[in-house]
Amino acid sequence: MQHEVIINLAAGQELRIDLTHVPAMANEDGRRWLDEQFTALECEPLRPSGKVLLADKVLVVARAGQRQLQGDAVWRETFGRAAAAVLQRPLIRVDVPGMAISF
Repeated sequence: MQHEVIINLAAGQELRIDLTHVPAMANEDGRRWLDEQFTALECEPLRPSGKVLLADKVLVVARAGQRQLQGDAVWRETFGRAAAAVLQRPLIRVDVPGMAISF
C-alpha cells in the first residue's frame, strides 16, 4: 500500500515524502511532535476562535517549516510521519499556498 505525503510549497515546487518503508509513528507521538513544532515555529491558529484542528496544525507547521522541509531530511521525514499518524490516511496532499489538505 502507498504511504506518501506530498507537499506543494509553491508553483512547481513539490516535495514527496515516501513513507512506504518507514516505521509508522503512533498517533499520540505525531500529535506531540506537531504540538512541539507549532510552538517552536511560533505558529498562529488559522481560526479566529483560536481552535486548532489537526489538519490546521499540519498546514501551519508546513508553512512555517518550509526551510526545514527543504533542507533537513530528518525533519521532513518526521513531519511526514507525524502528518500520516494524526490524519490517518495513506496519501496526504498539503497545499501550502492554497492552505488546503486533501486525501
